[in-house]
Amino acid sequence: MLSLRHLALASPVCLVLSLAACGGGAEPDLGPSESELAVIAKSPGVGRERLAMDFADLFDENQGIGETRAAMVMHGGEIVAERYADGYDADTRFISWSMAKTVTAVMIGMLVADGALELDEPAPVPNWQRPGDARAEITLRDLLQMRSGLDHTEAGDPPYESSEVRMLFLDQRDDMAKFAEEQPLEAEPGEKFEYSSNTTVILADIAADVLTDNSTDPETRRKAVDTYLRTRLFEPLGMTSMVPEYDAAGTLIGGSAIHGNLRDWARFGEFLRNHGSYRGTQLVPRQWIDFMLEPSPPAPFYGGQIWLNTQASDPQDSLYPIDKPKGIFAAIGHMGQYIVVSPKQKLTIVRLGHSDSEQRRALLRQVNDVVELYPTD
Repeated sequence: MLSLRHLALASPVCLVLSLAACGGGAEPDLGPSESELAVIAKSPGVGRERLAMDFADLFDENQGIGETRAAMVMHGGEIVAERYADGYDADTRFISWSMAKTVTAVMIGMLVADGALELDEPAPVPNWQRPGDARAEITLRDLLQMRSGLDHTEAGDPPYESSEVRMLFLDQRDDMAKFAEEQPLEAEPGEKFEYSSNTTVILADIAADVLTDNSTDPETRRKAVDTYLRTRLFEPLGMTSMVPEYDAAGTLIGGSAIHGNLRDWARFGEFLRNHGSYRGTQLVPRQWIDFMLEPSPPAPFYGGQIWLNTQASDPQDSLYPIDKPKGIFAAIGHMGQYIVVSPKQKLTIVRLGHSDSEQRRALLRQVNDVVELYPTD
C-alpha cells in the first residue's frame, strides 16, 4: 500500500482523498526526508524523490522486511542509491551465503572456457567412476542446474539432520566435498530438481582438483583456487574486498561462504548484467552466461546456480513477485541476501541484511517497487 507521502507525489487528487479518509488528523509526511534524498544521485534515471522513498522503505523495519544492513541501486553502470544501516559502512564485508553459488558457477565457466572441463561430459569425481556406479552419469550440467539426483537435503526436520547443516556446521564440516560426493542417488541424473549447497561444494571440489592435478594437500588446493578467483575474476572487476572461505580439506565453501563489501557484490551483479564483460574485456564467454540463464528443465525458475523470474507469478518462486520485465535474475543468499539484475532496465539492486522467510516475501515486494520505477529499453 502506498503511504501518504507516496500519494503526495502521485497527484493532488490522491492527496486530497487520502487526507479526507484520515479525517483531517496529523499533518502528513509529504515526501522524503533530507537524509533519504542525500543517498540518491542527482540524476538517478527516474524521479529522484520517488526513488528516495522506495529505497528508504528497504530500511524501514516497520514494513515487516527484517533488518537491511546495506543496499545499493545501480542504473546504466552508475550508482544511483547507496545506504548503510548504523554499524555498517562501505568497508564492511558481508557474508554471501548462497550468493556464493553464482560465483562458483562463473569459476566453473572459466575452467570450461580454458578447456579444463566439459559441460556435458561426466563430472570428474573419482569415486563415481568405479564400474557399475550409476553416479558416473552425472554431468557438470546436471550439477550446475541442481538436478544431479543425489540424495541431498537442504532443509530437514530436525534441521541438524539435513545434509546442508551436517556439512557446513556439524560432523562433516572438515571435508565437505567427501561427504557430499558419498551420497547415493535418489533419482535418475537430470530428472529431479533439488536445490543443494552440497552440490555446489562438489563443483568447488572439481575446480580444486582441476587446478591442482588432484592434489590432496589442503594448502595447495586452497591457494590454487584462491589465486584463480583473485586473478581471473576479483581483481579484473576491482572486487578487492572478497574473502572466500575454505574447509579443512582446502575446498572452497562455494555454496555458502564468500565475504565482500556492498560495492563489490554490486560489481559482480553488473558483470553478470553485461554478460561476463567488464570494460570491454570478456572475462567469461557470453555463451556461459547464456547457459547460466537457461532454465533448468525440471525447474524453470532456476538456471545454472542462479534464480530466474521466468515463473515469478507463482508465490512459491524465489523471485516472486518480481515478474516483470522478463529476464530478471538474481543471486540469492540465506536470510535475505540479494543481487537482483534486470538487463532490460540496465538495473542492478543489491540488498544485504537479515530477514526470515516470511519477511523476505515482504522485502521482495519492496525491491519490486524499485524495479517498477525503471522503464525497459
